[in-house]
Amino acid sequence: MAAVEVILLQRVEKLGQMGDVVKVRPGYARNFLIAQRKAIRATKENLARFEQQRTQLEAQNLKRREEAERIAERVIGLSVVIIRQAGESGSLYGSVTARDVADATTAAGLSVERSQVVLEQPIKTLGVVQVRVVLHPEVSIAVGVNVARSPDEAARQARGEQVLGVEAVEEEATPGLEEMLEAETEQPG
Repeated sequence: MAAVEVILLQRVEKLGQMGDVVKVRPGYARNFLIAQRKAIRATKENLARFEQQRTQLEAQNLKRREEAERIAERVIGLSVVIIRQAGESGSLYGSVTARDVADATTAAGLSVERSQVVLEQPIKTLGVVQVRVVLHPEVSIAVGVNVARSPDEAARQARGEQVLGVEAVEEEATPGLEEMLEAETEQPG
């Protein structure tokens, strides 16, 4: 397949800045860049129209970026708690996805869409994880995501306590049902 040339209408990570003419695969151009209004096809008419509107587009982009920077300053250090069921080893039954992080962040007061949350992979264990939220193509913030089994456990994790190790020690100290049954069967008479 031949590459398609497009004009970027905003900064696209790992691709280019506003106004750059880049070659991309046809599906990426059609299904993502053009559909999301991040680019237009690079034809003579579109190039001329873009150059006429360039200052207006740059001014709009600058205004949106400044607004995103103000929001980022207000919510710096934002941390959210997500309660999930997990096994003894700390692995979750299921996983925490970008949608879960977006919902928790919105509930905490920062309106975020799922597409703005950047997760390299779903969160599958208990603990505190830093997740990147993109407010603008040039502005992103780190949001602390505290995944726990209960609000009490989340508070302990936020203080930096090791939650899983504590439970394992407690289990060793108190005999389980199996140990008690073994002790009863070993006693004579």
